[in-house]
Amino acid sequence: MENPPVEQGVMENLKTTPMENGTSGGSENCGGSFTSAPTAPLRPPSARSVLWIPVIFAAATYGLYALSQNIPKHRQGDSSNLKFPTNIDDLQGIATFLQQYRADHAVSVMILFICAYLYKQSFAIPGSVFLNLLAGSVFGTSLGFPLVCFLTAVGASTCYMLSNIFGKSLLVKYFPNKVQFFQDKVEENLDSLFFFLLFLRLFPMSPNWFMNMVAPIVNVPLPLFFMSVLVGLMPYNFICVQTGSMLSEIRSLDDIFTLWTMAQLAAIALMALIPGFVIKTIHAKKQKTQ
Repeated sequence: MENPPVEQGVMENLKTTPMENGTSGGSENCGGSFTSAPTAPLRPPSARSVLWIPVIFAAATYGLYALSQNIPKHRQGDSSNLKFPTNIDDLQGIATFLQQYRADHAVSVMILFICAYLYKQSFAIPGSVFLNLLAGSVFGTSLGFPLVCFLTAVGASTCYMLSNIFGKSLLVKYFPNKVQFFQDKVEENLDSLFFFLLFLRLFPMSPNWFMNMVAPIVNVPLPLFFMSVLVGLMPYNFICVQTGSMLSEIRSLDDIFTLWTMAQLAAIALMALIPGFVIKTIHAKKQKTQ
């Protein structure tokens, strides 16, 4: 059975892109550009491999639940009430408990937070903003900010690898137009790919979870992907963590993402495009002179 025209076009593009499976298929320079080189055709994973996704998810869910139920008991609270916050009231209650609990069990709090954050990021579960706020409230800005930046990059890279191993066929089948769109954008910005990826994180054209999943399909190298997430989400993470350090004053998420805050993020995103534009201009001039 033949693929629909759009999906078939995506698969043809994936077979001829200059990078495959998270590695460069050609040479790379310091500006983040890549030169084309032939690659082997991409073989989508079988339907059987996709079935591993719920198995891995179930195992991770059970592991996180077991961890939360087996941390040392606290004299001033019940750890069985720990859950992912879904609103500001939940968040404030959990933050209060963890602040008290951390005084006696700092290592347990750190391990639990790291596992919970990576769980959400790895499986593209919405709500990481609440964990960023929680990091600011429990750990403070000086520790919480670098912690969530690193965990965001590690979790997104785990999502990248899961998609690379198990999810390619699903994304190409159900989101062929979006995959094609990202494929075209990557090819258009090969000369300044890192700065383009930064722009996508600062001013996303699509949700972050989808970019994490589609990156291996359009053959963005994993090291470049990791650094773009680490650096590109720093402004967003900083705003959330810093706001979390004043959690008692927050009444809703609207207190975080004000018009002024969004304008600052947009300005930073536009600044990230400038180096890429300069690199592309220089590259175009070199081609004309050759």
